[in-house]
Amino acid sequence: MDKETGQLTVFFEDPFWVGVFQRVEEGRLTACKITFGAEPKEQQVLDFILKHYAALQFSPALEAPVRQTADNPKRRQRKIQQQLRTSGIGTKSQQALQLQREQQKSEKKRQSKEQRELENQRRFALKQQKRKAKHKGR
Repeated sequence: MDKETGQLTVFFEDPFWVGVFQRVEEGRLTACKITFGAEPKEQQVLDFILKHYAALQFSPALEAPVRQTADNPKRRQRKIQQQLRTSGIGTKSQQALQLQREQQKSEKKRQSKEQRELENQRRFALKQQKRKAKHKGR
């Protein structure tokens, strides 16, 4: 049976509070970076996830080994406390976010190139139209 897990890490990245949502499904990790601005309360974070989870843009999936967690509640609680003490985001998440940034950058570059070509074609057509109008004596 495949497990799906999600983890949200909220930390301060000068000058804003940032959350990194990691999602592991079928052994593949995806990540999404969320900028909160001011320090969010727990209820605000929960409301954000409930309302905006479907609109989050996750990075492309990376291979991530799925580790079995212990069912012992005390061990689980210790692990949670340990994660709360540590700050920062995981290396795999950073790689996933970097891959997402690179894809967005290449998409933006492609769109701007198309826009520039369309503008050049429009200008050329306008110039040709003016030349024809001058040739006809208008």
